[in-house]
Amino acid sequence: MELHAEQEAQIGRWRGWVQRRQAISPADVDELEDHLREQVADLRATGLDDDEAFLVAIKRMGNLDAVSHEFAREHSERLWKQLVLLPEDAEDAGAPPWRELGVVLALAVGAGLAVKAGTAWLGDEAVLARNLGLLVLPFLAGYFAWKRRLTARVVAGLLVPFALLAVVLNVYPFVPGGSTELLAVLHAPVVLWLLAGVAYVGGRWRSDGRRMDFVRFTGELVIYYTLLALGGAVLVGLTFGALQVVGIDLEPVMEDWILPFAVPGALVVAAWLVEAKQNVVENIAPVLTRVFTPLTILMLLALLAVLTAAGGLVDVDRGLLILMDAILVLVLALLLYSISARDPLEPPGLFDGLQLVLVVAALAVDAVMLTAMLTRIAEFGSSPNKIAALGLNLLLLVHLVRTGWLSAGCLRGRRPFAVLERWQTRYLPVYGVWAAIVVVVFPLVFAFA
Repeated sequence: MELHAEQEAQIGRWRGWVQRRQAISPADVDELEDHLREQVADLRATGLDDDEAFLVAIKRMGNLDAVSHEFAREHSERLWKQLVLLPEDAEDAGAPPWRELGVVLALAVGAGLAVKAGTAWLGDEAVLARNLGLLVLPFLAGYFAWKRRLTARVVAGLLVPFALLAVVLNVYPFVPGGSTELLAVLHAPVVLWLLAGVAYVGGRWRSDGRRMDFVRFTGELVIYYTLLALGGAVLVGLTFGALQVVGIDLEPVMEDWILPFAVPGALVVAAWLVEAKQNVVENIAPVLTRVFTPLTILMLLALLAVLTAAGGLVDVDRGLLILMDAILVLVLALLLYSISARDPLEPPGLFDGLQLVLVVAALAVDAVMLTAMLTRIAEFGSSPNKIAALGLNLLLLVHLVRTGWLSAGCLRGRRPFAVLERWQTRYLPVYGVWAAIVVVVFPLVFAFA
C-alpha cells in the first residue's frame, strides 16, 4: 500500500533519528524501516488513519523501545508522548527531586551573589547594564548543562562565545551614553539567550524539534516568571506595609538585598518550574495563544490606522517608531509561541486562519515602518540606531513573508504543518547573528559613538 507524503516524511524523520544511534548499523536501520512500513500498511488496512498507524507501529517496535523513548522526548507532539512514553518514564533515572532543587537554589543564590558583587565592583551603572546578562544567564545555562549532562566539548564550546562577548563588552571604549553602548546593552542578552538555548537543547542545536522545544520553553518561562514576580510583589508589598506600621523601613533592605537576589534568582527557579511542571503549562498555552492572538490583531490594526493618520512619514515621532519595533518583536514572540503550542496532528482550523491574519497585519505594519525608516534616513542621514532598527525590520519582513506564505499553504492543505515549524526554528539563529553583529561590529564601524 502506497504511503502518503506526510507519512513518508514521518518515516524519514524516524529513520534519521535511528541512524544517529551508533549502536544500530545501517543494515539494521533498513531492516527496521521495512518492518515499520509493513506494520503501518497492516494498521492502515484495519481502518486507522495515517498518524494513528504510524504511532502505533512505532509503539510495537519492541526491540527499539529505548530509541523510541528518546525520539518521543526529542519530538514533543502531545499524541506522540501519550502513545510512546511509558508510565515508568515519570520515574526516569536521574537526580532525586531534592538534589535538583538543591542545585537550582544554589544556582539562584549564585546569580544573586553575582549581581550583588557586580553592583559593588563595577560601580558605573552603564558598565553594570552591559554586564547584567553575563552575570545572570551563565547560571541558567549552568542549570541546563547539569540537567542535560552536557559533554565537556559542548561546555567548552559555550564558554568561548560567553568569554568573547565579555571581552567585547568590557574592553571596547564605548562613549558614555553613546548609541553603540545602548545597542550593545539591548542586543547582548539576545546573543546570551541563544547561547543558553544551546545548553537547553543539550548541544543539539541542529535539531528542529529541540529548537522548537526551546521556543516553547521560552514562552512558558515568561509565564512562570511573571507569576513569580506578581506573587513576590504581593508578598513583599504586604510585608513592607506591615513593617511600616511598627516603624520599620524595609526600603534599604529591598534595594540592597531582596531585589538583587530575587530578580535573577527567580529566573533560574522559573526555568526549573517549567522543566518540572511542563504538562501544566501545556494546558495553559493553547488558551493564552487563542485569547491574545485576536486581541493582538486588533491592536496592530489600530496601530496601522495611527501610522496612516500620522501624515508624512518623515514627521513620524522617533519614539513611536521605537515603540512599534518593540510591538513587532512581541507579535513575533506570540506567533512563535502559538506555533509551538499548536498540536501538529490537528487539521487546519479557524485559529490557523487567525494566525495568518496576524501575520498579514504585522507585515502591513512592518512595511509602513520600513518606509518611515528609509524616509528618515534619506532626510536626516544614518546613525547606529537607525541602521540597527532598519536591519531588524528587514529580518522581520523576511520572517513574516515566508511565514505567511507557508501558513497559507498549510491552510489550503498543500503543506504539512511541520514545514511551518521548521521555518521558524531555522530562522531563529539569524536574529542571534544580527544581534552579535550589532554588539561586535557596530561599535567599530561607528567609532564607539
